[in-house]
Amino acid sequence: MRTPEQVKWDFVQQWLGKAQKDLRAAKVLLNGELEDFDPVGFHAQQAAEKSIKAVLVRHQIAFPKTHDLALLRRLLAQVDRGLAESLAPADALTPYGVEFRYPGSTQPVTYDQGIHLLQLAEELQEKVLAHLAPYLRAGRP
Repeated sequence: MRTPEQVKWDFVQQWLGKAQKDLRAAKVLLNGELEDFDPVGFHAQQAAEKSIKAVLVRHQIAFPKTHDLALLRRLLAQVDRGLAESLAPADALTPYGVEFRYPGSTQPVTYDQGIHLLQLAEELQEKVLAHLAPYLRAGRP
């Protein structure tokens, strides 16, 4: 039977693993021959969201089912205001979690925009991993 700390550790790892898969998917899509790169924005947003949720799980901060990165950052500020503020540029990814998935008034994402969105998600993930490094280095309890 797993201890509560092991359950938490495993859950953090799962969130980070899902975020990494979304980053890889975005990279694959950028190399594809697409008419537009909306799916890159979606996967970049998902990677950012899941990375933040990994930190929230690590610190046992409850979060609602949401794609709103600013809301998740506000929750994160409870334990690390500096990290939460440093992740603010990634708030620009929030619309790609929902709005760009459906037909509407959004303009298609260009290749160059897709690269920028992926960079935002990668930068966020780097900061999250740096924050979690001591926890991750300690290994599974």
